[in-house]
Amino acid sequence: MLEVTGIGGIILLILDIWAIVSIAGSVVSTGNKVLWIVLVLLLPLLGFILWLLFGPRSARV
Repeated sequence: MLEVTGIGGIILLILDIWAIVSIAGSVVSTGNKVLWIVLVLLLPLLGFILWLLFGPRSARV
C-alpha cells in the first residue's frame, strides 16, 4: 500500500505533467516555454505554484 508521501508524489507528478503540457500549448515564445518547463522540472512544487500564479496559459481553441 502507498504511504501518504507516495500518493502526494504521484499527485505532484500529475500536476507537473499537466503544467508542462499547458506550457507547451501556450502562445508565448519558445524561450519563455523552455524557462517555465525547466523551472517546473527543477523545482516541482514551487515551480508548479509559480506557474499556476504567473505562468503562461494554453491557447484555447
